[in-house]
Amino acid sequence: MNKFKKYVKSHNANEMHPAEIVKILKDLNDKDFSAAIRLVPNDLVGDVALALPDRYFDDVVENLSVDELSHAVSELESDDQLEFMQELEDVDENVASKVFNTLDAEDKQEITELKKYDENDAGAYMQFEVFTAHEEEIVQDVIKRFAKLRKENELENVQNLFTVDDNNKLLHIIGLDDLLIFDFTKSIAQNIALSEESFEAKVAKDTEDIKDVVNYFKEYDFSVMPVVNEDGTLLGRITSDDIYDIINEHATEQMYNLAGVDDEAEEDEDILRATQKRATWLGINLLTAIAASLVIGLFSETLHAMVALAVLMPIVASMGGNAGTQSLTVVVRQLALGEISQKDGYRTVKKELIISSINGVLFAFVIGVIAWLWFDIPLLGLVIGMSMIINLLMAGFFGSTVPLLLKYFGIDPAIGSTVILTTVTDVVGFFSFLALAKYILL
Repeated sequence: MNKFKKYVKSHNANEMHPAEIVKILKDLNDKDFSAAIRLVPNDLVGDVALALPDRYFDDVVENLSVDELSHAVSELESDDQLEFMQELEDVDENVASKVFNTLDAEDKQEITELKKYDENDAGAYMQFEVFTAHEEEIVQDVIKRFAKLRKENELENVQNLFTVDDNNKLLHIIGLDDLLIFDFTKSIAQNIALSEESFEAKVAKDTEDIKDVVNYFKEYDFSVMPVVNEDGTLLGRITSDDIYDIINEHATEQMYNLAGVDDEAEEDEDILRATQKRATWLGINLLTAIAASLVIGLFSETLHAMVALAVLMPIVASMGGNAGTQSLTVVVRQLALGEISQKDGYRTVKKELIISSINGVLFAFVIGVIAWLWFDIPLLGLVIGMSMIINLLMAGFFGSTVPLLLKYFGIDPAIGSTVILTTVTDVVGFFSFLALAKYILL
């Protein structure tokens, strides 16, 4: 707490950055946090609340009045205002309603407009704060207007000028660095006509899937994209900071799905909900483990006849599971990054099969020699070597095809892939090893 007080005293409000405040707040206990959040300048409270992990939002709400929360919302850009209000509604609908009613008419309208979009629509992530000008405006007038808006804090984080016609339809997108080298005495249209550069605007439709917009940012290295409706009317913009958040959220979601946990449940403080979600996947995993045990049961007599099989059996399943996880992780991540297109399915599976084959032969030789020397049974080395090759091939095949098939059917490739893969590698590993042992050794 003392560290936070020193930070506040040593900086004026304009010098403080939400990230620095968040870093200090996360190290405080509950009592100190409640006191510290009241010391955060009102203009920064909204940014700080959104930058903190979700579990802190309840504490922020409990320690601020309706008027303070309202001021926090009013200082945010429109897309962040929507996010703040949605978080507030999850915590306390009554407080959220009171805060909403105290906002000015423009903020209310913008929040209401953004709420109309589905969470996967690009429009849900746009902000209405844009800098626009008509083509016939003189450049020096445009720059003066921008300077005035910036001084009055009407605009923040602006890198581009959007030119529109009388119906607010988007015409061009011009970087401010390009605008500064224009002839200030001429109109924007005249400068564009004289320039050798293209100022054609790559746009996102407001109803377009946000995942497609994320790919635009990746492919074209955008810092901002204009958002238009079906008629081409400029509605707002999506900035790179929102795209980074979406990318991080999607990566986190996939990591959780691969581990068989629910990302929303894990971020929630409700322990029972998180336990229930994890238990669901653990229950499915139990059923698959039983399936593998049933396979082992089919060869109980073989196991009784040769104890060495029980000693070596887990090695085959373990190697297959690890090899499959490698293939699965690579393919899921490449799908998420858009590096695998529809026509790349065959190439991807082929690559994983070749890698699995090479590793299968390599480790079949290694474990075959080890088994031979360990138990002094040459054919035992042959059996486990053959089983190793079979299981690693199956691991590579299913590790690559399962996420591709899930993607084809419109399902997140990470969901359930691990459970399916574990079942395959366990069943194939145990069955191939024990079946070969039964017919070759006994």
